[in-house]
Amino acid sequence: MGSSLSDRAPPGRRAVIVGSARTPFHRAFTALVDVDAIGLGAAACGGLLDRVGLNPDQVDSVIWGGVILPSAAPNVGRELVLDLRLPPRIEAMTVSRACASGLQAITLAAAAIERGEADVVIAGGGDSTSHAAVQMGPRFGRALAPVALGKKMGLSDWAQVVAQLAPISEVLPRRPEVAERSTGERMGEAAERMARRHGVGRDEQDAFALRSHQRAAAAEAAGLFAAERAPVRTPHGDVEADGLVRTDTSLERLGRLKPVFDKAGGTLTAGNSTPLTDGAAAVLLMREDRARALGLRPLAALRSWAYVGVDPADQLLIGPAIAMPLALERAGLQLSDIDLVDIHEAFAAQVLCVLRALASDGWARERLGRDRAVGEVDPARLNVLGGSLAFGHPFAATGARMVGTMAHELARRGHGTALLGICAAGGLGAAAVLEAVDGAGVARA
Repeated sequence: MGSSLSDRAPPGRRAVIVGSARTPFHRAFTALVDVDAIGLGAAACGGLLDRVGLNPDQVDSVIWGGVILPSAAPNVGRELVLDLRLPPRIEAMTVSRACASGLQAITLAAAAIERGEADVVIAGGGDSTSHAAVQMGPRFGRALAPVALGKKMGLSDWAQVVAQLAPISEVLPRRPEVAERSTGERMGEAAERMARRHGVGRDEQDAFALRSHQRAAAAEAAGLFAAERAPVRTPHGDVEADGLVRTDTSLERLGRLKPVFDKAGGTLTAGNSTPLTDGAAAVLLMREDRARALGLRPLAALRSWAYVGVDPADQLLIGPAIAMPLALERAGLQLSDIDLVDIHEAFAAQVLCVLRALASDGWARERLGRDRAVGEVDPARLNVLGGSLAFGHPFAATGARMVGTMAHELARRGHGTALLGICAAGGLGAAAVLEAVDGAGVARA
């Protein structure tokens, strides 16, 4: 992917975004606790089709992202086709790239359209942390396997099972943690190390978190998310509004919170870190000439994208500082050409570290092979409608939420470009460049 998408795609085959919809995002085990990942995805995709007014017969494919996949139905994309009663001929798959899964689904859809494999694709992702499986110790599974497999058990067999369950600490349920398998380090601990390395302090993190909530609240008050959100039906009624954006927070309140990952001298708190969240987001992509033939106005086009990897033992969440420059290069743009920058806010510290790296000549020379820094990001152009610190972070939904929100914002402005950056578990980084599309189908940067 060394050139821009619009340069590679044959005339009319450019992939454009014509609509998006997401569920409200809520803290795990709260308003959406009764809806699993498939139900959340169905709410987002169903809301998307209703909002766009598209006949489901037009859809060729569903590409869905997931991180916490249901064990009994891991191909969530196919389950969405069936649950929504879409034409059964629609093929579907589920992809997983940790927190970049939603973006991965969207770029796979764009590439399929560009190659002529599909004309209309629903792409996105979602997760229900509330429905994550509780892991038992491995000894528990081994001990009870004969029982689960229906083996006839005598007294001596049961005695052996009980013996294998000791000590009890080996078989108790394990607390779920967002930790790296390769290092054992929790993501928040990695962000603490990065903050110290880049000189990012507590006050700066709290100020960034406050701004995220303030901008999200202002956008909500202005009705900017009305075109994006779809309600979720639950046994207790429809959930229509986001549940995590704080309109009344302040630096004083954030400052009173205690560190979570390094209780002795850490800077990451519940206020400047994202909570475990439930939600889903979907985007509708089409071949541009098909969209116009159906009377649908494109919101934006994907100009380029990039995925990279870094050493998880070094700086786990720094990947966007490599992926974003690569996406810019593939789009033929400089940071100064970009109108909007949207960076996933896993932690305020992680975003601030990425910004430090992008502005560093030393980082450019050491990690990018460049003589000069990529550049400084103007705060007035960064996460202009808030970010994950305000909305929450359903792992596989965030990338699709970001694409949908930026596509709508570019359409409202009628011009410009947006650069997206996402960090992901495993030391992964992802980025994409979106561009506005005018009424004649011409990209407007």
